[in-house]
Amino acid sequence: MITIKKLRPADIESVKSIQLASEQVRFAGTAQEFLEEICETTHLHVIYHQDTLVGYFKLDLAYAEKFAYCPTGALGIRAFVIGQQYQGKGLGSAAMVAVLGYLAEHYAQFRWLYLGVNCQNPGAYACYKKAGLTECEDKYLGGPAGPQYIMYSEIKKN
Repeated sequence: MITIKKLRPADIESVKSIQLASEQVRFAGTAQEFLEEICETTHLHVIYHQDTLVGYFKLDLAYAEKFAYCPTGALGIRAFVIGQQYQGKGLGSAAMVAVLGYLAEHYAQFRWLYLGVNCQNPGAYACYKKAGLTECEDKYLGGPAGPQYIMYSEIKKN
């Protein structure tokens, strides 16, 4: 069972213990970088599988202001991470499905979720496709680690 929660002080040590393979860090950054981004328009969240914190991500309420491919009023997701020791078990795609349900309940003012996934990150791309996200025809070419697929999903109210 996957649960999405806003980051709490009690989660910080568990977040710091999340590790990525060295080749993945260039796509998502480190846990410390995740924890350092504090601003009103970026909401930090954690991913639990049963009672274990297995990952984290940022919801960016100002994503549409930063990326021309994102329509006004859409929400963005950044630094979506499943710890290396938990990868390969379907938790990433299950977590993304859980995120979409969480957004429908807690971010109902947004209709769409957008993200960029590096073209050299096939594992993340497969995770998002398996979770039901759609790929745009265009790619984002301004990413710091190279071109990115633009992916999105409607946030469906229950």
